[in-house]
Amino acid sequence: MEIIIRRIKSIYILRCFLFKPVICLLFFAGSAKGQSPPATDSSLFYDSHFHLTNYIQEGIDIHAFLQVMGTKAGRSTLFGIPLQQQWEYGNSGDYAPSYYLASDAPLYYYSFTDAYIAMVYKSITPEEQKRFDPMITGFNPTDMYAADHIKRVLKLFPNVFSGIGEFTIHKEFVSSKISGETASLTNPALDRILDFAGQVGLVVLIHNDIDMPFPKGGQEPYLLKQLGELFRRHPNTTIIWAHMGLGRIVQPIPDQLRIIERALADSTLNHVHIDISWNEVAKYIVASPAATKATADLINKYPNRFLFGTDEVAPATQETYLRVYEMYGPLFKQLTPETKNKLLKGNYERIFDAARIKVRLWEKSNVARPVTVPQPTPVSGTPE
Repeated sequence: MEIIIRRIKSIYILRCFLFKPVICLLFFAGSAKGQSPPATDSSLFYDSHFHLTNYIQEGIDIHAFLQVMGTKAGRSTLFGIPLQQQWEYGNSGDYAPSYYLASDAPLYYYSFTDAYIAMVYKSITPEEQKRFDPMITGFNPTDMYAADHIKRVLKLFPNVFSGIGEFTIHKEFVSSKISGETASLTNPALDRILDFAGQVGLVVLIHNDIDMPFPKGGQEPYLLKQLGELFRRHPNTTIIWAHMGLGRIVQPIPDQLRIIERALADSTLNHVHIDISWNEVAKYIVASPAATKATADLINKYPNRFLFGTDEVAPATQETYLRVYEMYGPLFKQLTPETKNKLLKGNYERIFDAARIKVRLWEKSNVARPVTVPQPTPVSGTPE
């Protein structure tokens, strides 16, 4: 009887999304809110951008991180770093680099990070799990099989992941260090990834610098043009653009806020959101009263399109974890109460609650499906 009831519920949910998707999403979003901190949640923010591990796959224990979050962070994304810094003895000898700027040795994609994140997530209680939205990151965005990796992770670890990322296409000093083919915004492998994410309902958190480091005066920021074209090719995929495209060396280009405002006003980009994570971004935004006011005016004008994240990597203390939030104090003061709430919590809740619902539905329909063995090709050979 219990099996029959579960099947009836599954059929009802599927019919609901097929024929009345808007009503169904509203209904289930209300149900999903029970998975979030209660209405009395007094936390300061929900973290849209958090790394549990670093560039050598070491970090903070998730139980310890829960203590660091305390009552300050109500919810958080959860992901490692998809790249491993190689310890190349010929390059650094006995010195073991733990950061990508600490060695000339290459970086390589580290797929085990997804299994690790899933396992640590499963090690905490169901109530504690409600505070996290794990993300898949251990794929190579130049590989046409990358979307298959993401599908495999979802089927192997159902009821865990809400999105993919943070993953990198163009990043200062990082892109050139990665072994193999250089990632590109025009690579069909990336389109295949975003297509699959849109089909399943996975949130996509992508890092792509707005420009190249040290551009010459008057040089066109071609990455911005390619990024806009990529986003438009995937209107059904929920995308978060990390750091407003900024970095340590990649600074705001002239009229950057005007360019971003033009993008936010473009109806073909309504599915794209922006996070203001990272202390490097905070430094630009609070660098002057004029920069802070201009940013606040833009966020107030488009309150549904921005999210806050720390971009902290395995912080050992709550003081370290909260430093980015505190840096943004001057910005927060210039936001309306409604906008501030959406930036710090509301937009995260809306986006990730919807993702949880959609991804769980896809998993229910696909986890039990048998693996399809591909037909042999001349390259792979025909088994005898």
